[in-house]
Amino acid sequence: MRLTGPLRAVAVVLLVGLTWLLANTLFGGESASSMLHFFSGKRNQAETKPRPRKYKCGLSAPCPPKHLAFRLVSGAANVIGPKICLEDKMLVSSVKNNVGRGLNIALVNGLTGELLETKTFDMWAGDVSDLLKFLRPLHEGTLVFVASFDDAATKLNDESRRLFEELGSTAVKDLAFRDSWVFVGAKGIENKSPFEQRMKNSKSSNKYEGWPESLEMDGCIPLRPPLES
Repeated sequence: MRLTGPLRAVAVVLLVGLTWLLANTLFGGESASSMLHFFSGKRNQAETKPRPRKYKCGLSAPCPPKHLAFRLVSGAANVIGPKICLEDKMLVSSVKNNVGRGLNIALVNGLTGELLETKTFDMWAGDVSDLLKFLRPLHEGTLVFVASFDDAATKLNDESRRLFEELGSTAVKDLAFRDSWVFVGAKGIENKSPFEQRMKNSKSSNKYEGWPESLEMDGCIPLRPPLES
């Protein structure tokens, strides 16, 4: 059966197009590559930007050997709870249902990176003696991770502030009502901790009504070398 006029024209166009495509493919040419991508539905890989790689706890770079990756996020106002992440494991978060108003603290073995305990202390209506009993007996080398939520300072007294200073804090002496605070210290630290941030509660700069913005801090903490026997 002979092809009708329209079908014959379509066949001729397809034949010419395929011949041109084959010639460009054999002899090179950018147009051939573009045409192949068009017909195959594939996009040029160079046009697709790779996503930045994330490492433990969302860090942008990996930690050196014998270091612990961490990320601390203070609470936002009195609505969104704080987070403490260590080695890609969430130690404290609202999802784990272990956050509370005041100070949220995680204790970690500085030799092994093993979680020892998490606890919250209400610094608005609680008893500061509970915090003192928690901090006084810490063993040498214990890492202390702290993230505030709502108010972390009202019940702090001179002794509790001194205990945090002994852990390496420089901001706790000025910590005030509803300030945001994140801190990593250690029992027996010789110098002041480089891992600390404080955002002052100020009507002129608060992000939320009555509260400053949430703080976020991450980094790598070296494990404590074992004591020589």
